[in-house]
Amino acid sequence: MKIGALVRELRDRFRDKGLETADLDARFLVADALDLDVSAVILYTDDEASAKACGKARVYCEKRLSGMPVGRILGHREFWGLEFGLNAETLEPRPDTETLVEAVLERTPADKRFVFADIGTGTGAIAVALLSERTDSLGVAVDISEGALQCAAENAARIGVANRLLCVRGDYCAALGPGFDWIISNPPYIASAVVEGLGREVRDHDPRRALDGGIDGLDAYRSIITQAKNCLSVNGRIALEIGFDQADSVASLLGDYGFLLLKSFRILAETTGFLLQSETKNRRFKPVAKNRLEIRTETVRFTSPRPEQVISKLRSTPIRQRGDRRLSVLEFVAQRMTRTFGLSQKPASASVADR
Repeated sequence: MKIGALVRELRDRFRDKGLETADLDARFLVADALDLDVSAVILYTDDEASAKACGKARVYCEKRLSGMPVGRILGHREFWGLEFGLNAETLEPRPDTETLVEAVLERTPADKRFVFADIGTGTGAIAVALLSERTDSLGVAVDISEGALQCAAENAARIGVANRLLCVRGDYCAALGPGFDWIISNPPYIASAVVEGLGREVRDHDPRRALDGGIDGLDAYRSIITQAKNCLSVNGRIALEIGFDQADSVASLLGDYGFLLLKSFRILAETTGFLLQSETKNRRFKPVAKNRLEIRTETVRFTSPRPEQVISKLRSTPIRQRGDRRLSVLEFVAQRMTRTFGLSQKPASASVADR
């Protein structure tokens, strides 16, 4: 069978099923079955497809007709022009969320190094996309799922930013200490009662824990906003993806904790909203618990021109007791600088995913 005929076969079956993206789905699945780029499928329509490739494409077709998304069938999904592997414990990164990446980049000068945390990282899409654009910045990817963290670490390694991303298992921001310039999150924000009514492509194939935001869909925001005050540097910012009808509720929560609205906007026919907040004024860190490390924000923000000075300040800072899972940003920065500049320093003690 010719490649063009195979594409049309799958396309027609998808159309009969009423799939909105029948043509695109058929091209992607046939391309993968043939181990070709999607563009090559169009160029080589008159070439013969092997029996093995035809069989593989038809297996893909049956999975798609059963409601499995193309990304789940192939095991990967494109985001920000990069390919991200998926597993059962991650959401598929969606184009909507690229707007969140754009918003952070637009509000951070290109020549400014920054440290950020991606809360509920999943595949690591947000964190890896940011690091691919800002090659001297550092990120911490947080997720409660070890499987998701493993996926994020593998994606970071394949895309080439693993040396600037630390994967940490934790409950939202609870594992983080002060010193972050940005807290960024696309958290679960769908009300529990609504989850069951979602399309089967989402309901049956995305992990419920990454979708269900509690009775009113705001549980994750309450946790993140409450904890973020203890994690941000002076004038640090928080960027959140929100549901289309949650702007007022989330803005109210942020206002209760002293954040100032920068911008709120909607995209894609009001299916998704984004909210950006910044603290209203500079603040001093409150005393932290006895066994935690207080961070000097000027060190985290790279004001010292030489890495030796950063390491020196770290060594003079009280270190937390063993077993405390709260992550020190300063330790992380020093660890990465140690690797970059070949300095001798004990690595940070944190719960990290194997890479």
